[in-house]
Amino acid sequence: MAKSQIKKLYAGLFFLLGLFFGANQAFAQAEAQLNTPEWQAKTQTEENHKASTQLMLVGTYTNQDLTGWVMSEKLDGVRGFWDGKQLFTRQHRKLTPPHYFVKDFPPFAIDGELFTARDEFAEISSIVRSQKDKGWEKMKLYVFDVPNAQGDLFARLQVLRDYLTAHPSQHIEIIPQIPIKSRAQMQEFFNEVLAKKGEGIIVRNPTANYEHKRSNQILKIKPVHDEECTVIAHNPGRGKFEGLMGSVTCKNQRGEFRIGSGFNLAERENPPAIGSLITYKYRGLTKAGLPRFATYWRERTDK
Repeated sequence: MAKSQIKKLYAGLFFLLGLFFGANQAFAQAEAQLNTPEWQAKTQTEENHKASTQLMLVGTYTNQDLTGWVMSEKLDGVRGFWDGKQLFTRQHRKLTPPHYFVKDFPPFAIDGELFTARDEFAEISSIVRSQKDKGWEKMKLYVFDVPNAQGDLFARLQVLRDYLTAHPSQHIEIIPQIPIKSRAQMQEFFNEVLAKKGEGIIVRNPTANYEHKRSNQILKIKPVHDEECTVIAHNPGRGKFEGLMGSVTCKNQRGEFRIGSGFNLAERENPPAIGSLITYKYRGLTKAGLPRFATYWRERTDK
């Protein structure tokens, strides 16, 4: 082998060794940084912030004892969480309301429902998703909790009530919480809400803290159950639906299951995208704990 070739070979070898030891040094420096108190404190702060912005999600009423609980109408709008500076959806997507809408909002977190009127979900969702100001003037954030305030539900809501006394906002409304005195009274209220084309009612334990997770201390009561799931697959149709989507496979806290009914022709031609969030209705659960007679209702494009 010629000397020039040997020199090139050694040069290449030393170059590779330099890369190897340089990479090891970089990895060591990165590992050392991750173990510093400053980095660990930063990581813990980010984890705490993420946990604090997770919202309390409702469970489903299954004849639980509601002694000492309160009730309110379940508004069919879009979840709105104000963190003291910005407005977010349930999935923590930042919303862009006009300045006049939030200018008198409090410097602390409030949780509620963006809502205009009953039976207007499609319009509410369109307003919230739009980057334009149109429609927000008739919207309000109907508040049902002040997550970081101290005390029971009534004390937490009083914090907001006191703030609004000094800083009125025409775009914030506190949802009245009605004490449940009997099952008959609750049923009467439920029937009144449905007669007005309402979606149902919410019952909750006013002594419970705000929980940043799905809670059994706040429950929904509706004539038909509904939940949300994520689409993970499209399944081809057969017979009259050949060449179209026959069903979707969904996944949520109950597991994986298929939904094949409730779709119109346009939705079968252009089904909800994989990864999208949809709402379905169902009637109870199977022995395996999966939704019984799950039927597609709508896509949650606002989430």
